Amino acid sequence: MRAWRFYGFGDFRLEEVAPPELRPRHVLVEPLCVQPSVTEAQLAFGIPTLAYDRVKRRLEADAPLQLFGHEFCARIIEVGPGVTRFHVGDRVAARAKLPCEQCLLCLSERSSLCRTGPVIGFDQPGCFSEIALLPEISLVRVDDSISDSEAACLQSLSDSVAAVETAQIQIGNSIVIFGQGSMGLECLQIARISGAGRVITVDVRDESCRMSKELGADYALNATRCDVVAEIRNLTDGIGADVVFECAGGSPKQGLAGTQTLRQAIDTARSGGKVIGVSWFGGPLELDVDLLRERSLRYIFPDISTQAHLEHTVRLVASGRVNLRPTITHVLQGIESVAEAFEITANKGKYKAINPAQVMFQRG
Repeated sequence: MRAWRFYGFGDFRLEEVAPPELRPRHVLVEPLCVQPSVTEAQLAFGIPTLAYDRVKRRLEADAPLQLFGHEFCARIIEVGPGVTRFHVGDRVAARAKLPCEQCLLCLSERSSLCRTGPVIGFDQPGCFSEIALLPEISLVRVDDSISDSEAACLQSLSDSVAAVETAQIQIGNSIVIFGQGSMGLECLQIARISGAGRVITVDVRDESCRMSKELGADYALNATRCDVVAEIRNLTDGIGADVVFECAGGSPKQGLAGTQTLRQAIDTARSGGKVIGVSWFGGPLELDVDLLRERSLRYIFPDISTQAHLEHTVRLVASGRVNLRPTITHVLQGIESVAEAFEITANKGKYKAINPAQVMFQRG
C-alpha cells in the first residue's frame, strides 16, 4: 500500500510500504477523508507546539515514520479477534488519546484520566495511508446522515465539547471566544446550545467573522478594526464576560496570535470569571499570576475528550445542532494531495481556510 512517511521535519514522502497486520481487538480500515490537525501541520514543518520534543526524538531515532492522521473518517474492511462493537462496512471516526489499560486509573474505571496511553498518529500510525490499523477502543460509529467530510471533523469537535463542558457554563452566561478557526467556531456552537447568553467572538479575518455571525455569534469583532478589550467591556455592561475561551494563541509564523490573545482574554473576563485555555503555545510564557489572583480569575484547561464526548459529537452533528459544513473550505482529492493539505493547514490565514484542509482518499 501507499503511505506518507516522515524522514524529518519538512521532509515527508508518499511511499510503498507493507500493509499493517491485523491484531486482536483491532480493525483494518480504508481511510475515506483525512485532515491534518493544526498541531500536526505545525509539527510537520518543525514549528514547536504540543508534542514537539516527543516527535523530534522519534524522528531522530526511528525515521522514516508514519506520523499523524488522527482526524479522519474511515470504513472498516476487516475486524480482528475480540472485536465486538463493529462490523465490516461500518464508517468510523476515532479519539486520539487512548488509555493504557494498565495503570491504577484504568484499572479503577477512571481510564478517562489516564495520560500514559498511546496517541493515534503520534505513538502509532494514523490514517495518512491507504490502509490503517486502529484499536477498537478508539472508535465510534458514524451516523449515516453525516458525510465523510463532516466525520473527519468529529475528533476536533469532541475536544471542543470537552472544553465547553470544562467551562461549566451557567444559563445566560456571557461568553467571549478569541479565535474563530475550527475549534473556536465549534466552541461557539456548543456554548450556544449549552445555555450561553450573549456570545461575542474575536478574529482578525473577515471571512472568519462572517462565518461566526452565520453560526450564531451575537457580535463578531475584527481585532484589526477595534480595541477588542474596550469593545467587549462595553458589550458586557463594563464588567467583562463570565467565560472567555482562548482559541487563537500560538506561533505567529503560522498566523496565530502568539500570547496577545491570552492577555486580552484575561483583561476581558469579569472578576471571578473563567478563562478556558484551548490553545497550545509551543513553549513557556510569562503570566502575571498576581493579576489573576487579585481578580479571582480561574485559568482552566480542558479535560481530554473521552469516548462519551466523541459519541455526543455524532449526535450533535447528526441532529443538526452543530453545523460543520460551512467551516470546511478546502477539500483536496487523492492521497497524493496530503502534502498540500499540510501546507494549507499550517498557513490557514494565507489560504483563507477555516477548517484544516481535507483530503478525500481514492484507491486505484
